[in-house]
Amino acid sequence: MNGSGIDVSRIKKRIAFCDYLSVAQIFLQDNFLLDTPLDPTDVKPRLLGHWGSCPGINRAYANLKAVFPEMQFILGPGHGFPALQANLYYDGDLHEVCPEATPDKRGLEFLCRRFSWPYGFPSHASPMTPGVISEGGELGYALAAAYGAALGKPEKFIAVLIGDGELETATALASLNLNKLLATSDNGRVLPILHLNGYKISAPTIYGRSSERELMQMLRGFGFDPVVVNGLDIDEFQSALKNLNPHSFIVMKTPKGYGCPKEVDGVKLEGNYASHQVPLPKAKTDRHQLEMLENWLRSYHFKELFHEFAHND
Repeated sequence: MNGSGIDVSRIKKRIAFCDYLSVAQIFLQDNFLLDTPLDPTDVKPRLLGHWGSCPGINRAYANLKAVFPEMQFILGPGHGFPALQANLYYDGDLHEVCPEATPDKRGLEFLCRRFSWPYGFPSHASPMTPGVISEGGELGYALAAAYGAALGKPEKFIAVLIGDGELETATALASLNLNKLLATSDNGRVLPILHLNGYKISAPTIYGRSSERELMQMLRGFGFDPVVVNGLDIDEFQSALKNLNPHSFIVMKTPKGYGCPKEVDGVKLEGNYASHQVPLPKAKTDRHQLEMLENWLRSYHFKELFHEFAHND
């Protein structure tokens, strides 16, 4: 527990659970609990998905859920769908609309095998996802959707995660003006969170290369009260949530692709755009990359977490 009564250890376990499940959805078609050493036949024949933003999504979602369990969450970088899907599975929200997503080995298999698969789950957030009102294939609309959902609903708390590449779009920038128009007691509270991981699909982001002072001045100019948090520090994130006001804006910093291998074949992965999609694209055919994938997966100690998860349910 920290000073506000939040169970930090539970948040850490949730994050590790969802990080592992995000990786597993992208890579695995079998051996989901790593009961045996990873084999090429355990890896999907075609690897699709986006890992880079998943660690930040999982940390934002876990911290928010600990304080605002009834929140509405809007995901701007919808390509980080494995993370959103992992959290919906963890909370049982997915099971409510998809009975096959059970909290056991069969449900785990169902979730991973059907990710980014024909007639299964899409690679991006979509309207078929429980609670999704902002489609994830085109960036820029999340903040406008959040303020729209809050209109005339003063009881609502809506957290919206915006990618730093997404904030470069004209729609996202224009939507920052809504704070001056709609942050009133007649409407619900909207908490924008900028996920500042520094990179988009193939290059650095503008705001990832801006000075902190420049970014803070821009957000203050739109009427926000911004605060920067280290997304890897739960106590720091919780402190920011404890001190919210109607114009709060959180800038969450995490390394791009946090947790994945540091590099492969001389290419930097963690903290670089190379982790945006599939960090180990040859995991099925290259023994070295397969070993790296196994070490990465085992670092989360998922088998113990899943046993606790299934038992508690």
